[in-house]
Amino acid sequence: MAEPKGRPVGGTETSWCRAVPGGTGITVLALHASKPPDVLNLQTALLKVQNSHPILNSRLHTNPKTNTLSFVPSPTPYVQIKSFSLSSTLEILETLYSPISNSSVSPFHLILEHELNQNPWQLKNTTCTTDQDMFFASIYALPSAMWVVALRLHVSACDRTSAVSLLREVVGLMGGGDEGGEVNMEIRNEGEVNLGIEDLIPSGKGKKAMWVRGMDMLSYSVNSLRLTNLKFTDNKSARVSQVVRLQMNEDDTQRVLNGCKTRGIKLCAALVAAGLMAVDKYRLENQKKYGVVTLTDCRSNLHPALSHKHFGFYHSAILNTHTTKGGETLWELANKTYKAFVSSKRNNKHFSDMADLNFLMCKAIDNPTLTSSSSLRASFMSVFEDPVIDDSNDKQRELGLGLEEYMGCASVHGIGPSIAIFDTIRDGRLDCVCVYPAPLHSREQMQGLVDDMKAMLVGCDGNVERKI
Repeated sequence: MAEPKGRPVGGTETSWCRAVPGGTGITVLALHASKPPDVLNLQTALLKVQNSHPILNSRLHTNPKTNTLSFVPSPTPYVQIKSFSLSSTLEILETLYSPISNSSVSPFHLILEHELNQNPWQLKNTTCTTDQDMFFASIYALPSAMWVVALRLHVSACDRTSAVSLLREVVGLMGGGDEGGEVNMEIRNEGEVNLGIEDLIPSGKGKKAMWVRGMDMLSYSVNSLRLTNLKFTDNKSARVSQVVRLQMNEDDTQRVLNGCKTRGIKLCAALVAAGLMAVDKYRLENQKKYGVVTLTDCRSNLHPALSHKHFGFYHSAILNTHTTKGGETLWELANKTYKAFVSSKRNNKHFSDMADLNFLMCKAIDNPTLTSSSSLRASFMSVFEDPVIDDSNDKQRELGLGLEEYMGCASVHGIGPSIAIFDTIRDGRLDCVCVYPAPLHSREQMQGLVDDMKAMLVGCDGNVERKI
């Protein structure tokens, strides 16, 4: 295979490179196992996926003289696996444990949060040329003979679709399969890092007149000042990302999915509606405008089209503002919010507004006072257009790795939403990993919000509607 070639970082990737040092965009996959991982086996699996996906083998190259960033693949793939003994893990857990807010949180959950807040990409000396790794791996020994394997990546190299594929490839390879075998990943020349999303937008879909761009930028800026936020618990202390979960049984999940199918909408709309209904009880102002970001995987709409095997960041954001007036049912709100999203996507705003949103994101990073209480909150909620579908439990058991469960998400304590929802339909059951910035919001506050969301979803099917 030809020696991998690097390339300059694209526009969307650049915005993530600006966001990650502040704490938003650290992707973590955490696997909870009842058998000790074979370190050599894991190392071999990671090397194979790096060979298959050059961007995972890249380093982020910064040249301060030209103020440019590049992905530069290493000629020799390598990920150093850090191992933490039980005593070392217990020391970490002791620093994370809080009798007030973390008393019911499992060690696995706390280790995931710990990984979300390990940031090797924080700004240090920017006066010299630097190269930073994009991919890290750790193994933690937990009490009761349990283990956690954690993979941590820079989001510009690994969006949610890439993370799901990475998980499946690594688990498959560790179990003796060939899921991480050589894949034709390239678009132009063999061995190159995949092109950025801006270079693959179909002709004409990303363009708009200058005056339209100016009006849209003004509209986004003005509307952002009118958005309602959750009450901030502490907006001065140093922030970290924490996680709460929204889990539903198979029957309740199926009722919600059937309700969506009957109305011709997607699960993301039901999640947004439940979130808007739940947040209403926490609202402090008379304003009822909420910003919602929907992330959509653009791979199938690019030119040429990409598959889930193409690693990198190929999601685009659509920002909609929704107004609640009280008295709406979940399905009324779901239909309204989904209609707004579909209209935006039909008008190609996921392509044409990409540069605008990236620009505003970077401006907010540079000027946090432009956001409410300098919180860097750009929206109330972010969701994905489509959930991850995972029916692999039986297959994973056959691999004999002792894999009990896993969680995957990205950090949000820099710029971002008040709550980011990473939803999975796992063997027919809804499992949402909900990430939020603490102590801007407390665990009790966010768990209460998520519990209210679940109540809204469970209480609504095709015939029963709950109002705000």
